[in-house]
Amino acid sequence: MTKQLSPNWWREAIIYQVYPRSFNDTNGDGVGDIPGITAKLDYIAQLGVDIVWISPFFKSPMKDFGYDISDYCDVDPLFGTLADFDAMIAKAHSLGLKIMIDQVMSHTSEQHAWFAESRRSRDNPKADWYVWADPLPDGNPPNNWMSVFGGSSWQWDTRRRQYYLHNFLVSQPDLNFHNPEVQQAHLDCLRFWLERGVDGVRMDACNFHFHDRQLRSNPPALVRDTATVSDVNPYGMQAHIHDKTQPENVAFLQRIRKLLDEYGAVAIGEVGADDSLAVMAEYTEGGDKLHMAYSFNLLTPQCSAKHIRAQVEQFGARVKDGWASWSVGNHDAVRVMTRWGGDNPNPEFAKLVLAMQLSLKGTPCLYQGDELAFTESDVPFELLQDPYGITFWPEFKGRDGCRTPIAWEAATNGGFTEGKPWLPVDEKHIARAASVQERDPQSPLAFARHFIAWRRTMPQLTRGEITFFDAPEPVLALRRDVEGERSVLAVFNLGRDAVTLPLPQAAGAQTITEPGLPGSVAADGTVTLPPYGAWFGCVQ
Repeated sequence: MTKQLSPNWWREAIIYQVYPRSFNDTNGDGVGDIPGITAKLDYIAQLGVDIVWISPFFKSPMKDFGYDISDYCDVDPLFGTLADFDAMIAKAHSLGLKIMIDQVMSHTSEQHAWFAESRRSRDNPKADWYVWADPLPDGNPPNNWMSVFGGSSWQWDTRRRQYYLHNFLVSQPDLNFHNPEVQQAHLDCLRFWLERGVDGVRMDACNFHFHDRQLRSNPPALVRDTATVSDVNPYGMQAHIHDKTQPENVAFLQRIRKLLDEYGAVAIGEVGADDSLAVMAEYTEGGDKLHMAYSFNLLTPQCSAKHIRAQVEQFGARVKDGWASWSVGNHDAVRVMTRWGGDNPNPEFAKLVLAMQLSLKGTPCLYQGDELAFTESDVPFELLQDPYGITFWPEFKGRDGCRTPIAWEAATNGGFTEGKPWLPVDEKHIARAASVQERDPQSPLAFARHFIAWRRTMPQLTRGEITFFDAPEPVLALRRDVEGERSVLAVFNLGRDAVTLPLPQAAGAQTITEPGLPGSVAADGTVTLPPYGAWFGCVQ
């Protein structure tokens, strides 16, 4: 009998992101594939997660490694076939896993048939499917909008003698969502995958769908954005009030939600905005748009308890009934072990970060390899693949360092492939390969499995309200409450030095030993934590 899920089951779920190019290669071409994912679904299920988010595997020239789609309704041969996809869905469902696919709606590849027709002339049936604009009298682009990946977001096209908009690579032209045909085309493509059994969608750059019809230039940013882009990228010098996050997007998200509700599927949106928390709140409240959203607000270069607390509290203060997903790592950010852990990070830090992330109010999203405490890889310039990194090198090396292949075995290429991997497999990762950690009951992998299983038994952590307590850096202290259950307290030491602090709220608390993290409390509420330690307790 199929287990009956609660309507808001996704609020209690954990998402695990698979970047297919680097997950597992079964045909020896050096690139991961869908059969490779299928072969490792047992591993994912053993983690105890609920949803597998798979980055794009659709047909693509791979200039942005799948985020430049040339056919939304087919699998790129590099990754396999539709039959392979169907087999993966069947295996996942048999294991109780749900499959979430990436939907890159804001732009296509320049090789998409839609764009090939649109650029042919100014009066063909798809002439208005993309964002086209005449030059200024002096030949310059129509405004000052910039590409996330560097330079102007306008590219001259000699066929139409107009500029087209691209918020990312020149080869990724932006669709015109003010055209209802474009919206319907995307809904039709999404239905194609829902009919194949897909359980959810991750919406890439979901606030980029619409642009200001008047093409007004952006003003300078009052505070430079270094959360969504690096500090060497001039994109962060603008306030992006006209090139994205337009009010028309809300109605389109409602259309998507209506379609998803037909299939009982869920959506999570990626939000990169000047005020991401406000957009996350707007896009998730009311139960008629996205189920949940995440931003780059916890993908920051530094880690502080004050910042983490502020993100969760400010979102909670802004949202009525919406929901956040908290992510500390993904395919676009330096791996959290290096980004927050610094040089030569202690593997114990990975355990602490996981426990902290899974104790916040919201749906956690984990990135492949973080459960293995993988650090950022140092990919030399001559081996870089990411065009974003090549453009801004050497101060910004792009995203290849977090995308290197997973080391499954302590063997050549980490057991990822029998061929030459598309990016080098990190020797440090091979030393921490999954097979090595399988044999170590104290490994980060063993801890992740244990903590996730324990969290599932704690309604306070999966759906309870959250309250933070004042504590000195680098300590994060919080309480989770759910009606009818005792309150759960959690205190995390994000630093390298031991700390002892008075926490009156913990006086008389009963220690919860199941999480397996080092930390203790005295009867008067004094909490003692070793480096990267944590303490969990319960009070009436």
